[in-house]
Formats: sequence, structure tokens, C-alpha cells
Amino acid sequence: MTTTGPATTDDRPRRSLSARVRILLWLLLMMAVALGSVAATTRSILLRDVEHRVSGLLAQEAGEFANFEERGLDPETGRPFTDPGRLLYVFLERQYADPEEELIGLVGRDGRGPAQIIQPPHDIPVAVPLHQDADARRRIYDSPDSTGVLHRAAGEIRWAKVAVARHGSEPDAAFVVAFHPGGEQEGVDEVFRILLAISGVALVLTTGIGWVVAGRILQPVRLVRAAAAQLTEQDLTRRIPVRGRDDVAALAETFNAMLDRLERAFAAQREFVDDAGHELRTPITIVRGHLELMGDDPAEREETVRLVTDELDRMSRIVEDLLLLAKAERPDFVTPEPVQLAELTADVYVKARTLGERDWQLDEVADREVELDPQRITQAMVQLAQNAVQHTTAGQTIRIGSRADGSCVELYVVDCGPGVQPQDARVIFERFRRGTARRGARGSGAGLGLSIVRAIAEAHGGRVRLHDTEGGGATFVLSLEEARP
Repeated sequence: MTTTGPATTDDRPRRSLSARVRILLWLLLMMAVALGSVAATTRSILLRDVEHRVSGLLAQEAGEFANFEERGLDPETGRPFTDPGRLLYVFLERQYADPEEELIGLVGRDGRGPAQIIQPPHDIPVAVPLHQDADARRRIYDSPDSTGVLHRAAGEIRWAKVAVARHGSEPDAAFVVAFHPGGEQEGVDEVFRILLAISGVALVLTTGIGWVVAGRILQPVRLVRAAAAQLTEQDLTRRIPVRGRDDVAALAETFNAMLDRLERAFAAQREFVDDAGHELRTPITIVRGHLELMGDDPAEREETVRLVTDELDRMSRIVEDLLLLAKAERPDFVTPEPVQLAELTADVYVKARTLGERDWQLDEVADREVELDPQRITQAMVQLAQNAVQHTTAGQTIRIGSRADGSCVELYVVDCGPGVQPQDARVIFERFRRGTARRGARGSGAGLGLSIVRAIAEAHGGRVRLHDTEGGGATFVLSLEEARP
């Protein structure tokens, strides 16, 4: 019987090169290309200079001989030269060649006759100079060109030739200037090798320095990664130290700001869940208690049903408010459209008058067209009016109005109730917060009404403000900073 074990596969993610290594590799690649280009360009320029210098030297020597041939006089006779050999000898006797230069006079049809003249008799730093290479001399002598390059196994020769014809139509002799560029080319190659060596040393130093610098630059990034790995829902207090004012420091600051927002969001979420659980747990407890104690008496059963229905209605309102606040985070929470502010203010006033027996007054009204969501603004204003009704008594005055100042539009509700305590003013716009000191009788709400008002104002790019009313009371102002006429 044979058994086969389970197939094993390596599902571990492959680790790619770190940012530090990638930065260093790209830096080295760019530097290698740049240094290689500099070395190659330098070599090309030096070789071009050698070529220009050699060409100029050949042209100069050839021109000097042509001028001497045309105007020179034999020092023995004082007359123009008639013998090519004598012409070449006298000219070459007066010349001094450079170390890698040969000045040669060739006499005879084949360039190998006994009248051959070599001048000057100095050592040439090459293995086989031209005056010792009969085959090379013959090839130059027989060439129809006046200049050229001769490639030999012993080394390259750059040459220029001036033919001398004193009798007949065929040349009887020739003046040849030859240059051996191998030494200078070797010098150029030596410079090129030195540049390559210096470039290699520079790359090695760059590798070390770049590794250290890249590590220091990326250190905050590693700290961000380490901090992100250590973050949990229970511990969002870790922050990254910020050093300097560069882009990496800005990244650390941005990450710290994100952690601040996350910490606040998680804290608000935990508080919201705790408060929501508390608010929903209370009516559930009430409903359960009344149902458990409900007897057989019809009147008692009717009262119990009424109380249970009231608590269920309150739970339903809490759930609807929570859903509305959750929807406030969505981009389609408000749908702005052109609205006449005076008409909107009047509609709010008419709807608010049905909330309670109060002395309702329509205050100033702004006659202006603005971009806003009329349903959401009406919802917020009615909520503020309902809040004013809960904290006033029958017959007390509540004023509703609107005004515009430049690009800012304000809608407000003013009551003459007991006002808001300073410690309450800081918390009443938060969810499930009714304040530590109530302005009047506690309503049946869950403390979400003013939170909804603030959400609507912020969705319009504005805010809701609270300040005391002159003579007593509270004034709530819905300020829409981004409203456009």
C-alpha cells in the first residue's frame, strides 16, 4: 500500500526589493551611465584633437616642402634645383622632426633606389619605423593620393606626400611626412582607463554614502510602517517623531494627523455605541417590565399597551434619527437647488406655528435666491423651533427670521426661555447630549435633534451657532457660509 502526503505549496508572498535598495540601484545606474558617458565623450574629444593635430602637422610639413620646391635655391649654385635628390637632401637637412614624426625623401620609380634619403636620423618610438619598412614606403610612393592612412601590423601610419617631377611627366621623387599616432592614441586610452578607474571609485563611494543617506531619509517611512503595524483599535496613541521640514517630515505630520482623526473617530464611535445602547436599553427595559407585570384587568392592560406603544414610538424615533445621522456622511445627503430665501423662511414660520401655543413672530426676511437643499434646511429650522417650544411656556415669544450679508446667509430661531448654561452650550450639539442643566422640561427626545441640525449645516458647508438672547433666552443661528446668491 502506498501513501501520498499532502502537496505543499509556498503561499508566502515574495519579498521585493526595499525602497532603500531600489533608490540606491537607480542612483548607481544613473551615475554609471553619466560617468561612462563622460569618460567616452572625453576619449572621443581627445582622439578628435589628436586627429586634428596630426592632420594639421601633415598639412604644414607638406606645405613647407611645396613652398621650398617652388622658391628654394641650391646653396652651391644659387640657382633653382634641377636634381630631385639634391632638392630633398637640402630641404631635409634643415628640418627637425617631432619624436613620432618621420620626414623621408624617396628617389626613384620604386622608392627603393640608392639615392633614397632619410632625414633626420633620430630614433622613432615604434617597433618598425617607416624608413625600415620597404613595403610600406613602396605603397605610399605608388599611391595616387596625396594623404592617407596606412594600416600595418607594426602600427598605424598617417602620411602626406608631395611628388617631385623635374624631368618628363612622371614623378622622379617624392617627399613623405609620416606620423605614428599610436603613442598619442595610447595616451588617450590611458586617460580613458584612469577616468574609468576614478568612476569606479566614485561609484563605490556613492554606494556607501547613498546607502547611509537613503537610510536616514527613509527612517521616518520605516517608523510609519512600524507604527501602522502596531496600531490597534484599542491603542491609537502611538505617534511618529517629526524632525526637519522636508517632504518626509510632512509625511510624518500627515500620518500623525491621520492618527489623531482615527483616534477621535474611534472614540466618538465607542461613545456613540455606548450612548445608543443606553438610550435603546431604557425603553426596552420599560417595555419588558410592563409586559411582565401586566395583569388581567382590562384597564390595566389598556394602560400597559399605551405605555409600551409610547416607548416603541420613542425607540422608532431614535432609530430614525440614528439612520439620518449615518446618512449625513454620504455625499448625496443634501441636494442643493435655487431657492428664494424669503419664501423658505415664510414656509418654516407657517410649519413652526403648529408646534405649540406660543407667540410666533416672523422677524426680518432676506429677499434673495440661494443654492441650498430646502427640505434639509426646513428640517433643521423646524427642529430648532421644536427645541424652542420645549424650553418655553405657552404665550412666550419665539421669533423666526433670515438675513444675508455678502456671501453668508443666516436663518435663526430666537426664544425668550431660560437660556442655555455655559457648560451646556459646549455639549448640546453632540449626539445623545442634552446638557447637565436643562432649560425647561425634558422632552421625549434622545438628544439627537441638535446633532441633526449641526449635520445639516455642515453638509451645506456652514455651521450652527448658539448665543444668548438679549433680555433672556437662546438664539440658534444656521449660518451657511458657502451659500451663493
